[in-house]
Order: sequence, then C-alpha cells, then structure tokens
Amino acid sequence: RRVIEHFVHTQDTVQPHPRISDLTAREREVVAWVATGRSNKEIADELVVSPDTVRTHVSRAMIKLGARDRAQLVVFAIRSGLQP
Repeated sequence: RRVIEHFVHTQDTVQPHPRISDLTAREREVVAWVATGRSNKEIADELVVSPDTVRTHVSRAMIKLGARDRAQLVVFAIRSGLQP
C-alpha cells in the first residue's frame, strides 16, 4: 500500500498508460474497481457478474498493460485517472 501511495503521490498530473486505450470499456471499469481495493467477489457483486468474469477481465487487462501483479495494475489505473 505504501508503495502504491508513493507512486500515486509522486505524480502531479494524470499520465495514462500508453496502452490503456487497448482495454475494453468493461476491462477499464473492472480495473477502476480494482484500484479501489475491492476483491474480485466485491467487484462481481457491484457489476452483477460472476467472480470468474471479473478474474478474466483483470487477467486480460494485466496482459494488455504488461502489469506484473495486481498492485502494478492499481498504479496504472490511478495514474491513468480510471475511476468507477
């Protein structure tokens, strides 16, 4: 959490990831919810889909953005200004 806060607070402006536009609208929506700290189940409940569907969107977004883990995906989302 501290690492994420460091990355977020060192950015003065929104700097979208260059491949953020490669995400589908639903992937961007799910990534934005991930950035709020919610679990896949909580996101699934919010979006009225299954946790497996959320997991798939998260996985595809990570591949498209080259994120190594969920924490890096959160940093990309926050830097890109994604909000649910």
